[in-house]
Amino acid sequence: MSRIGRAPIAVPPKVQLDWTEDNFVTVKGPKGELSQQVDRDLSLELKDGHLTVSRPDDSREHRSKHGLYRTLINNMVVGVTTGYTKTLEIHGVGYRAAKVGNNLVIIVGYSHPIEVQPPAGVTLSVDGVDAATKATKVSVSGIDKQLVGAVAAEIRRVRKPEPYKGKGIRYSGEKIRRKAGKAGKVGGKKK
Repeated sequence: MSRIGRAPIAVPPKVQLDWTEDNFVTVKGPKGELSQQVDRDLSLELKDGHLTVSRPDDSREHRSKHGLYRTLINNMVVGVTTGYTKTLEIHGVGYRAAKVGNNLVIIVGYSHPIEVQPPAGVTLSVDGVDAATKATKVSVSGIDKQLVGAVAAEIRRVRKPEPYKGKGIRYSGEKIRRKAGKAGKVGGKKK
């Protein structure tokens, strides 16, 4: 049995979880509503505030989908109760971000500013400059974990961190492997 798949999902009392006969799961909570199509072979059972996902047999296909769909439903429950947030840091001299309406305007060394328009259900915010690292912090938040991660990856892709000076956009807490650079930079052998 899958360790992830057999773990029950705790459903808080303020969350309403419904599914149809063909396993179309809908989760409603204080922050919003999410829905996901679950494989029809898997069976769902809600008992005493805990949802369990079970599979019909131990075939390779059912084993692989068991943990996946259990995790997707759990992510929906967590999303509608607490939500998800990804934090990005913008490092570099003159690199900055500002919020204009709902959009995020990023200035990271190109000849023009880059404007990122968030999809519905995702909010972007600029948290200011961190005094210790002198990096601008940008937060991406929403109830859909997959969508929040995709928008954060799109923002990071604007200017990936480079290995020589560490300039660019990185996730909060991400470590960048630094390179030494050129060794014989000054002068050289004279003839």
